[in-house]
Amino acid sequence: MPRPDARRNDQLRPTVLERNANPFAEGSCLVRTGGTLVHCTASVEQGVPGFKKGSGEGWVTAEYAMLPRATSERTRRERDGAGGRTQEIQRLIGRSLRAAMGTFAFGEWTIRIDCDVLVADGGTRCASITGAAVALHDACAWLAAQTGQPSPFGRWVAAVSVGKVAGEHRLDLAYLEDRDAEVDANVVMLESGSYVEVQGTGEAGSFDRAELGGLLDLADAGLAELFALQRAAVAPG
Repeated sequence: MPRPDARRNDQLRPTVLERNANPFAEGSCLVRTGGTLVHCTASVEQGVPGFKKGSGEGWVTAEYAMLPRATSERTRRERDGAGGRTQEIQRLIGRSLRAAMGTFAFGEWTIRIDCDVLVADGGTRCASITGAAVALHDACAWLAAQTGQPSPFGRWVAAVSVGKVAGEHRLDLAYLEDRDAEVDANVVMLESGSYVEVQGTGEAGSFDRAELGGLLDLADAGLAELFALQRAAVAPG
């Protein structure tokens, strides 16, 4: 069965990482992955959460939100606090970005990542992680300039979705594919090749060990392309 956008099964959606999309933030990136569009900012603030006070170390945390008309129908703003899905996603983003850090020994500063989904067409958490890593990289560079220390940024982290749709393994699912997937997974990886998280679910069936391996191989190839895009986004000139 052909994909809705006629891509090959092993092909990412067209992906653009627009660095410095926000002139006020210490780091920012507007990431477009197919129809999905996410605005990521990194703000550097003095002070750390209570459990880090007195440690001399900094912290990285994340928040995630979706604009009311990011989807085909308007959704209500979460004015009374983040709902369960939102909390789960922002915790995933925070864990992923902390894994990208080389050190937290940069003084008691907090780097706060905000990922705001402008348009959602599948893969919003993955796009958020990939774009937020660029914002984090630049916020760390800003912090290094302020403190006279080396940048605490350590390594790239990116994320991509994979799934089984109509019996076929596919990379980077758009919404229509994600909605109908028999199996779907989100894979978060460091450029070193280590996984930060693999979230896999049999939505309308189950999957065996061999299928999981095939999906991870597909994700690895897509992630290699995303790492190249991240490096290009911050390259001089």
